[in-house]
Amino acid sequence: MSQQNPLNFLCSKDLSSYSLSCKTRLSAGPGSGTGSSAPLGGLRTLMVQQTSLDRPRETWSKKMDFLLSVIGYAVDLGNVWRFPYICYQNGGGAFLLPYLLMAVFGGVPLFYMELALGQFHRSGCISIWKHICPIFKGIGFAICIIALYVAFYYNTIMAWALYYLLSSFRATLPWSTCTNPWNTANCNRYMSSDHNVSWSNSSTSPAEEFYTRQVLQVHLSPGLHELGSISWQLALCLLFIFTIVYFSIWKGVKTSGKVVWVTATFPYLVLLILLIRGATLPGAWRGVVFYLKPDWEKLLSTTVWIDAAAQIFFSLGPGFGVLLAFASYNPFHNNCYKDALVTSSVNCLTSFLSGFVIFTVLGYMAEMRQQNVDAVAKDAGPSLLFIIYAEAIANMPAATFFAIIFFLMIIMLGLDSTFAGLEGVITAMLDEFPHMLVKRREWFVFGLVCVCYLGALSTLTYGGAFVVKLFEEYATGPAVITVVLLEVIAVSWFYGTNRFCNDVQVMLGFYPGCFWRVCWVAICPCFLLFIIISFLAFPPEVRLFDYHYPPWTTVLGYCIGVSSFICVPSYMVYHLLNAKGTFKQRLLKSITPVPGGDSHRDFIVTNAV
Repeated sequence: MSQQNPLNFLCSKDLSSYSLSCKTRLSAGPGSGTGSSAPLGGLRTLMVQQTSLDRPRETWSKKMDFLLSVIGYAVDLGNVWRFPYICYQNGGGAFLLPYLLMAVFGGVPLFYMELALGQFHRSGCISIWKHICPIFKGIGFAICIIALYVAFYYNTIMAWALYYLLSSFRATLPWSTCTNPWNTANCNRYMSSDHNVSWSNSSTSPAEEFYTRQVLQVHLSPGLHELGSISWQLALCLLFIFTIVYFSIWKGVKTSGKVVWVTATFPYLVLLILLIRGATLPGAWRGVVFYLKPDWEKLLSTTVWIDAAAQIFFSLGPGFGVLLAFASYNPFHNNCYKDALVTSSVNCLTSFLSGFVIFTVLGYMAEMRQQNVDAVAKDAGPSLLFIIYAEAIANMPAATFFAIIFFLMIIMLGLDSTFAGLEGVITAMLDEFPHMLVKRREWFVFGLVCVCYLGALSTLTYGGAFVVKLFEEYATGPAVITVVLLEVIAVSWFYGTNRFCNDVQVMLGFYPGCFWRVCWVAICPCFLLFIIISFLAFPPEVRLFDYHYPPWTTVLGYCIGVSSFICVPSYMVYHLLNAKGTFKQRLLKSITPVPGGDSHRDFIVTNAV
């Protein structure tokens, strides 16, 4: 029997693309001179086909697809209306100090941690826990339920914006006059040009009546106990929104990564146009002064620090599974540290810029009405956009053009966040049940979108605005903060900060500094605990328009919030009951990471040619 030539392999592997390339050098051996056309010691290329037990993971087409997706997710409607309102309410320019401190010591470390976890373990928010701390897997299921609750109400706000957009394609905007069928006898246009109008406490603006009586039709519902019929106009608008969402995410990050080039960049163009336009309006300086004038005494109030912590947390958005999902599609050695700093900085600067866009226009409104800015800016939430800002646009020259681009911007800001939220759920489920769902992604996404649409039907009723407010206050806030607190504890205390930092070093080539380690171990848990305790100690007074939520709605709200969080202790009990061995052995196994499950560590090579 003839002896084979031994081969010396010079190999390199590409972890992110599942490939192994080798060159071989023939070394002399018995019979090496026969039947060989290559000279001894010459290099040959060895073609290797590498297969894995799992399908190769999808990756972003370009680095910018990832960055724009993260920025689009983090920069949402809250940046446009919530930050400016909270800023002037809590001391103007003085509020920037607690906001920046909470960002540096709380928000950005959490943001960085989630990106690093997702990129290293290349898993969604459910299956990732077997590599960190298996008993905490219920966190992943809780995150998915919270994301569904968000989808139930968040997209309805975009449906309202779409209704406004479709109503803007006319010479005279319908919320600028009091001669429409939905207007009441109390409707008054109260601007400096209307000399014959007398304003009283019972007077309403045409913009307010268009929003409440034509778009929401909230006057037809007495409250949450009787929501009324579904508005077919809003139902069609929401159907159109979800159709766009489906065809943007059905194929994965390859398609959504292209869509965000429009949806993430267009709002910045509109913000710039509106800022330039607002700065040229009479009275704009009054709004800017009101926005930024510091009131240092307010920093002594606990409420200011609570608002700063909550704002930066919900603005950056850790805990919704989105950052884990997006980062899991990155190349293994991508510099997610730099990405975290860039995207979180862009998010905070966008919030600050939005304040100028909003308050230059509010200053103009105050000038026209001959009122103080605080009298004009009394509305918070969506009302700030759909009533106050819409009315200001209606009284500008070229009102139709500015209305169209403004409401397009609102829709774009919302779409990005919806893409991201649903992608977090999709990635989690596909990673947890790959053999069942990976080849049926389009059908699974279709089913998910249908569930979200059906879940949103209650928000399309005449009393739907009350449901949106209830979900916004109770369904997501406390639950997601508690989930992230458990996530930080699981990673920092159970998985171990040293182990996590070693993972980061393997991935990025450098060890996280002392600042990040201290934040993950101590400061971030305290930051989150501070928000939770403050929420429980000072529960928000929930009201919308003239409707004060009765006590039973508070109980209902807490039940909705607990319904998602209950997954965490339920799974812990389930995991311990199904494990084998003594209780001590079960407990030890449940907090021990499962080794060797990561695609960048293990691969199987077959068919060497």
